[in-house]
Amino acid sequence: MIRVVIVEDDDELRETMEAFLATTDDIECIGSYANAEDFISTFKTLSVQVVLMDITMPGISGIQCVSMLKSKRPDVQFLMCTSHVDATKTFDSLCAGATGYMVKNSSPQSLFDAIRDIHKGGSPMSPQIARMVVNSFPDKKKNQGLLETFTTREQEVLTALAKGHSYKEIADQLFISFETVRTYLRKIYEKLQVHSKVEALNKVFPKDLY
Repeated sequence: MIRVVIVEDDDELRETMEAFLATTDDIECIGSYANAEDFISTFKTLSVQVVLMDITMPGISGIQCVSMLKSKRPDVQFLMCTSHVDATKTFDSLCAGATGYMVKNSSPQSLFDAIRDIHKGGSPMSPQIARMVVNSFPDKKKNQGLLETFTTREQEVLTALAKGHSYKEIADQLFISFETVRTYLRKIYEKLQVHSKVEALNKVFPKDLY
């Protein structure tokens, strides 16, 4: 079972998310909190693997909460679940240590898939968020020297990723399995010493080359 905690100040939405998670066979909600402060006070002892984190809450925000806690337990994955489709908030969240970013109007199945993906080492994002992130990178300018340190196949995976393709789309395009794409991405992350898709793309397509 994937052990999940919800941190969301909207009572109705929090209860709805709990109900959704209860319908799955492999995801268990082990706690839910209406604010970051209560979550922080119990975080050390929680046997949690994935945290569904709201951004805008009274008191400590979701971004501040992730920033405070990620370094204490790097193995815990933070999936931001928010109504904000905003570049600044997205990058602030990812820089704070979040590994994925979903908008609140995503379907229950999309949420389940995101939880499973982030638990397996992926960096799930809603399509709207992925498009926004990809559009923030230059089309042509890149760190060519760094790119050439990768194998041809790794370069193909990185290029497809930069174009906003999903893992499944990359697998179909390159005629490899979904898990093989994951394996390539893990190797790419290791070489770049990063932990997420955004960090990897930002190294290969650095903003200072705009």
